[in-house]
Amino acid sequence: MFATLLHEIPLQGGDVTDGVVRVGDTVRRPTTPSTPAVHALLRHLEAAGFGGAPRVLGFDELGREVLTYLPGTTGVSLLSITDEALADLARLLRRFHDATEGLPLDLDGWAAGSNDDAPPEVIGHCDLTPANVVFSGGAPYAMIDFDQARPTTRLFDMVTTLRHWAPIADPVDRHPLLRGVDVGERLRLFCDAYGTPPRERRRLLEVARLRFHRSYAVMRTRAASGGSWARMWAGGAGERIRRASAWLDAHEDGLRDSLV
Repeated sequence: MFATLLHEIPLQGGDVTDGVVRVGDTVRRPTTPSTPAVHALLRHLEAAGFGGAPRVLGFDELGREVLTYLPGTTGVSLLSITDEALADLARLLRRFHDATEGLPLDLDGWAAGSNDDAPPEVIGHCDLTPANVVFSGGAPYAMIDFDQARPTTRLFDMVTTLRHWAPIADPVDRHPLLRGVDVGERLRLFCDAYGTPPRERRRLLEVARLRFHRSYAVMRTRAASGGSWARMWAGGAGERIRRASAWLDAHEDGLRDSLV
């Protein structure tokens, strides 16, 4: 049991989990129904030698999980949007997926959410937004906030990542630094760095469309229960998904040409 002896510093940036704080060189997070499964994943990653995730240290006297703090920066910046950073992110995701192999995919307690129709292959992070990628020296080296992790396909987790990092989004909803990028070239670059085979590249846009449809339905249902999901929905999350789907439809031919 870890006592809280130092000053708590609120950590902002994520959309879903409230009450995350830094205490010294640790992070304290409220537990969720998926916490036991996430801890099994993090311990598996540690045993596999994957250095790009926090370590589980236990629980504090308030019942919060205690994880190691990973120093660095998160969010969109001039350094985070470079081709080199995108390729590094793809390689980080590939190492993560490879490291999850061997962890049973039928563990109870994984987060519910949208998914692929194909059988699961790995444990996906499923929420690798800029807020959940830690950079140091201009390069991404770790991922945080595994509350949405669940069994899925490699391609589905790639799509959830590219949704934010390519990004597959209407320009009006992109970060200003990403409004002028060539999304097709960024999709190709990411797939090259990850090592995505041609058959999966041909399916990527189909899976992206599937994800838009299903994530819209999931978010609408969760918003009805209130809390952070309701705030996200009220803030226009549903409309952003709809615009992204329409943008994908309008630009599919050019994106496909870049991919294959």
